[in-house]
Amino acid sequence: MNHLEFVEKSESPGGSGIAPGCILILSILIIGATLLIYGLVWITEQFALILGQSFDHRLWALVVAGHAMALLLFSLPGAALTREPRYRAVFRTWALVGVFALFLIPVQFASSMPAATLFQLIGATLYLGLLFLLRRRSGSGLAGSKASIWIALTAAGLIVWPWVAWGALGSWSETLLNLASAFVFGLGAAWTLEYSLLTFVAGPAKVQRLSFALAGLVIASSLLSMGATFGANGQQLVLQIILAGIGWLVAALALWNGPEPTGSNWPAIALLAGVCVAAPLLFLDPDELALILNLMTQDTGYFALRATWLGLLTGLLLGLVGWFLIRRASWPDGRRPAFLAGLVWLGMAAVYFGVGQIGWHGDRLYVILSEQADLSATEVIQDPLQRREAVYQELVGHAEATQADLRSSLEALGIDYRPYYLVNALEIDAGPVVRRWLELQPEVDRVLDSPELRPLPFPVPTSRGDASSPPEPQWNLVTIGAPQVWEELGARGAGIVIGQSDSGVDGQHPELLEQYRGNRPGGPTGGDYNWLDPWNNSPSPVDIGGHGTHTLATALGRSVGVAPDATWIGCVNLARNLGNPPRYLDCLQFHLAPFPQGGNPFQDGRPELGANVLNNSWGCPEIEGCDANSLLPAVRALRAAGVFVVASAGNEGDACGSISSPISLYDEVFTVGAIDSRGNVAPFSSRGPVTADGSERLKPDVVAPGVGVLSAFPAGTYQYSDGTSMAGPHVAGVVALMWSASPQLIGDIERTESILTASARVGDAQESGLPNCGGDGEVANNATGYGIVDAFAAVTMALEGGE
Repeated sequence: MNHLEFVEKSESPGGSGIAPGCILILSILIIGATLLIYGLVWITEQFALILGQSFDHRLWALVVAGHAMALLLFSLPGAALTREPRYRAVFRTWALVGVFALFLIPVQFASSMPAATLFQLIGATLYLGLLFLLRRRSGSGLAGSKASIWIALTAAGLIVWPWVAWGALGSWSETLLNLASAFVFGLGAAWTLEYSLLTFVAGPAKVQRLSFALAGLVIASSLLSMGATFGANGQQLVLQIILAGIGWLVAALALWNGPEPTGSNWPAIALLAGVCVAAPLLFLDPDELALILNLMTQDTGYFALRATWLGLLTGLLLGLVGWFLIRRASWPDGRRPAFLAGLVWLGMAAVYFGVGQIGWHGDRLYVILSEQADLSATEVIQDPLQRREAVYQELVGHAEATQADLRSSLEALGIDYRPYYLVNALEIDAGPVVRRWLELQPEVDRVLDSPELRPLPFPVPTSRGDASSPPEPQWNLVTIGAPQVWEELGARGAGIVIGQSDSGVDGQHPELLEQYRGNRPGGPTGGDYNWLDPWNNSPSPVDIGGHGTHTLATALGRSVGVAPDATWIGCVNLARNLGNPPRYLDCLQFHLAPFPQGGNPFQDGRPELGANVLNNSWGCPEIEGCDANSLLPAVRALRAAGVFVVASAGNEGDACGSISSPISLYDEVFTVGAIDSRGNVAPFSSRGPVTADGSERLKPDVVAPGVGVLSAFPAGTYQYSDGTSMAGPHVAGVVALMWSASPQLIGDIERTESILTASARVGDAQESGLPNCGGDGEVANNATGYGIVDAFAAVTMALEGGE
């Protein structure tokens, strides 16, 4: 009997057709339900993150536990009640997959991805130990054809090449851990299938086999379920899809023994599954799958999605090719499979070193020291510039002295670091072992994550707006009375420097070109002291995303801005939509004491060139490594130096206490919520009271237009946008108008804040039926603060107070 005759005859079951139909339906249900449930939970988690709502991560553990129990509840009875061996083997395989899931539940309790990877490795290794004992008892373990190993290597390379081309490796320690995890997973997957199932896929002639189509579907459902419980933070979605795609390829590999079966080919299957899992583990940081980073942009998620679907389609196609070759009994032999595998992997190496993102790109650590600088002695200095200089010198001197021992130890160990003075802190390039050592050092208060986005394979396209330039001042400027200030009070912001920290700035936009200090005579020109890009080291102002251009132009744009004669300097703290505390610090330090491009902030800073007012239309949530107080010393120091810091409240919705991320929650900054053109508080505008630090303080301080705001966008375009990001710049512009009209107020933060709150229009801001979050009676509340900012009233009061 030749092989083809054997397969055809075995496809007709000796008994009832109920068993194969049941297996078929169950396989489809496992695949569909797993993809649906895990996908829904991930989407729920992502929208909770976007809206600033809490998400109980224990839900993931419940999902994995539920997945395990569901598999066990129907597979164990199925294995006990099914009489035909080949179908009983299917249920036994699903039962083993359920046990595998049980071992992986602790992964979902990990506090970080390195910890999750470690738990993953431990859980899979324990499961592998159990399989080893089972295999010894059953006598399993025939290896099969050596040629199949080369075929598996070839197939794996064809499936995972997009990850090598488009992804980027993490740190070397992350890479080693993930390699070990992938190796154990591959071995566990192969032994799970080999324990009983593969005997009925590629067993001897006396065994009645499963049909190729049904075997591939069962294998796909098993591997998909194992991948679903193996990853974390969205990684499991990628693993599910890729592993489901190789089900029929695995079945073909199991049969890759020639006409006379000699074994199960489990080493080849282990190699294939291990490589398919290794690629996304190694070349993808699952945190970068977050929707908050990938919505409406071609970031990591875009390339991960393409790589995942290409892997799925390639796996399915190779499975079809394998089925075709098996039916033709075309068994590659000799050196041809090895040559083909070598060719594919040499091509992969060429792709990586030719167009890939070479090197290590792991997360770092943000280390905050216990002793922060005492700036009380600078409070008595009346002159704003002298006080600013004194604050800078005190901060730098304190950081140099208190960081000296820790820096020496890091240098001795060859560990890269970047020191900071605005917060007495360091960013350190190290992993879990060094983190534990740092936490034990007496001068260290705490160690936080500093997530580092891995590089993209292609530049993100520059965003462009689709609106026209306005012929006259828009509703938002009229609402706050800015045109009235220009016409009746003659104040337009001249002489005031606004510092912008955001996605960047289109420095060539006609709304912003003339106001850039680097283009103005009488001061430092060009990028030195005027522009800093710690992300991409651009020498002059650029903006890909458009957010920074839009917000800055609202503050001082020629036709769309509140203070069109003010000057600006800029810094990139969020080139892509996820940052970290050190990048925010880079920009805050630069605005206090700018330094030349490539300069040293500790030695080359010039406080006299710093910004007077800072606009901050960003927040630092937990996913970026911040805790409630991670940037508190920075804003305290800026306030002590006489820098007015404006922060947008955030877009986490109308729930009370939703102002929860630095820096908007701090008392030392002036926080701004958003209203629409009718004076209603925007539903997305975050509210107080501040509960994240236990203060219960009232926030926001005021509200300003933040719905349908027209402003500049890259490439000379314009765009309407919504968000408290659009509201904050209005207040930054109003402060510029106040200080321009009354220079005596420059650096006087308390008096400026008092004028802003006293002049705000209390009764005009409406809560429009949204939750009442309390406040100071009729004076202020946690939705509208003290009311809508009023530029004309504020500048008038400033002038009266300055007389």
